[in-house]
Amino acid sequence: MDGTRTGDLRSALLALAAGLLLLRFLPQLPPISLLLAAALLGLVLLASRGHLVGLFLLGFSWACASAQWALDDRLEAELDGRTLWLEGRVVDLPDVREGVVRFHLAEPYSRRAELPQLLRLSWYGGPEIRAGERWRVAVNLKRPHGLVNPQSFDYEAWLLTQRIGGVGTIKSGQRLSEAGGSSAWRDELRQHMLAKDPHGRAGGLAALVLGDSSGLSVADWRVLQDTGTVHLLVISGQHVTLVAGMFYGLVFWLARLGWWPRALPWLPVACLLGFASALGYSLLAGFEVPVQRACAMIGLVLLWRWRFRHLGITLPLLVALVAVLLLEPLAVLQPGFWLSFGAVGLLILIFAARLGAWAWWRTLGRAQWAMTVGLLPMLLALGLPVSASSPLANLIAVPWVGFAVVPLALLGTLLLPVPWLGDGLLWLAGFSLEWLFRVLGAMAEWLPAWLPSDLPLWGWLLVALGALFILLPSGVPMRGLGLILLLPLLFTPVPRPAEQRAEVWMLDVGQGLSMLVLTRHHALLYDAGPSFGDFDMGERVVLPSLRALDVRELDILLISHSDNDHSGGAEAVARGLPVKRVVSGEAPELPGGLGAEDCEETSWSWDGVQFDTWRWTDAANSNQSSCVLIIEAAGERILLTGDIDARAERALIDTGRDLQAHWLVAPHHGSRSSSSWALLKAVQPQAVLYSRGKHNAYGHPHPAIVSRYEVFDARAYDSVETGALRIDLGGFDEPQALREIPRFWREK
Repeated sequence: MDGTRTGDLRSALLALAAGLLLLRFLPQLPPISLLLAAALLGLVLLASRGHLVGLFLLGFSWACASAQWALDDRLEAELDGRTLWLEGRVVDLPDVREGVVRFHLAEPYSRRAELPQLLRLSWYGGPEIRAGERWRVAVNLKRPHGLVNPQSFDYEAWLLTQRIGGVGTIKSGQRLSEAGGSSAWRDELRQHMLAKDPHGRAGGLAALVLGDSSGLSVADWRVLQDTGTVHLLVISGQHVTLVAGMFYGLVFWLARLGWWPRALPWLPVACLLGFASALGYSLLAGFEVPVQRACAMIGLVLLWRWRFRHLGITLPLLVALVAVLLLEPLAVLQPGFWLSFGAVGLLILIFAARLGAWAWWRTLGRAQWAMTVGLLPMLLALGLPVSASSPLANLIAVPWVGFAVVPLALLGTLLLPVPWLGDGLLWLAGFSLEWLFRVLGAMAEWLPAWLPSDLPLWGWLLVALGALFILLPSGVPMRGLGLILLLPLLFTPVPRPAEQRAEVWMLDVGQGLSMLVLTRHHALLYDAGPSFGDFDMGERVVLPSLRALDVRELDILLISHSDNDHSGGAEAVARGLPVKRVVSGEAPELPGGLGAEDCEETSWSWDGVQFDTWRWTDAANSNQSSCVLIIEAAGERILLTGDIDARAERALIDTGRDLQAHWLVAPHHGSRSSSSWALLKAVQPQAVLYSRGKHNAYGHPHPAIVSRYEVFDARAYDSVETGALRIDLGGFDEPQALREIPRFWREK
């Protein structure tokens, strides 16, 4: 293939890839009629001289159609919240944590309704469930719905990429058949690892061998995130490449040492053996989309090495990119897709044009440095944490995992039928992994992960350009300018409210409450959301959102009272940020480590914004003890009430203070025991805020309370419908609801 034809092929692949990638940036999907027209036009252009535009249109049409099919397979709206009996087969490995069993049920069947092809179910206190079993279960079904905050995991996007059309909670069920199929033996292998639990690291070994990360604790994930080493314990292209490289390298060295039969060409055997080993490892790991992506890339690279090396290294990367997106267009919604292809592109950039060979230690160091700097713009664009300790951590952890943990774990798994030998190798793998976590844990304490605030477009472009300059070969003029161009990362000012104004955020924490109040120079957090088992809203939602909003410390952490849905995340917030004072209506009931003070009737002013607190001294229970907060900025007021009930509301009214407010956070999430007529007459709210979980067990907000606010013409803002809500207090403007920012995969 000559240079002209190779260039034409690259152009065609780029055009097709551009159409497929565009899906990620669409606020909504085009109608099917428009997609059909675009596809027909693409075919016409493909047959003429406009083949690049035609390929772009065909790629775009295919990606949008595939996404629309996934959206159409979601649970019907009329089934949302209903309980049905259904049957199905358990696929993948069930996730068991804190007494909750979570698993995927494929091809569920119900005589009463049409169901999506795949459901994600949770069974609290459920029995042992194995992959491959068939079950008949009574499930409370729900449409895909996730929390939307300044910074949090996009659960709805993840469900769509997995093509999961609904979730649900099991009420009861019965096993119809025993385990069988391809997933059953993987589950048996996992059970063996968990039973032996070498050095307490069976969860990590299962993640490396089977692609099952459910055994990793929250503390493990925190260490991996803070050191930028999450990719080492989540099976990705690196692991599959390592296995393929081991077998390819075995044949290569045998041939180099003269121990390979001359009659048998070593290169095709090395390539075929490398791909077969990668495919086998991928099947062992469950062959999910990221592993499929890695397997496809390795297959194309090995094919290039065997027959098409003269075409250049970028061509197989483009072919792999297009192949992955044609097979699963929704991969563009996964951060791992962008990071994996970005990492490969960076390696090509820094190594392809170098003259001469580098020592292995220099090669490894250069690769880690390139990953840290080169992926920085992509991490910022994806809203992911940046780890300052990542270069050093990966310099140690990559060879540690690649040349010790993974080979020992895989070899031990293969030799399990041999008495003592397989278990002994797994014991060594667990021992090695335990010491790795100790080293990484020390690094995480030294330099935890950092989540930069949102950069304006100009700041991001400068950082991206700076990263590119730094990665250019030494000797390139103005290469040092790259360091200067990275400065916006540290010094870009984050807009803060003006004097006499406040920025108020109602975070989306499900069935709970957490509200952030920012003035020009101060920050207050009112409640910190709930904590359920290993799922802590303070750690997973509140703290990342505070960091995304550039909150470096809290002047006051005000916990209204000790109920879990208000105080559960407080300890995680206090661990993650400096907190000057902790105040609560039930200070003695909070963990002693918080050092909480009693809420007292007091007033203060920050940057021209007035704050007033009150607590009923005659409270008879926890809800009545809630610390009430009134904030006024430039004449606009908001009243935060915790969980006070009608009796506490009457006590508040009897103080004689002026309670009129434009915004009222519904007491007790809209419970029927609160929001009395007397309180609403005293407050005269223009808007009411409901912070609650969708389909919560308490029925909040109660229909009678919703009707009561409607009598007062109060506009309702429900966190289920708005996601996190931003109020410019003192500006008398409409609030900003993050769920209203268009994303085609989000439920409206």
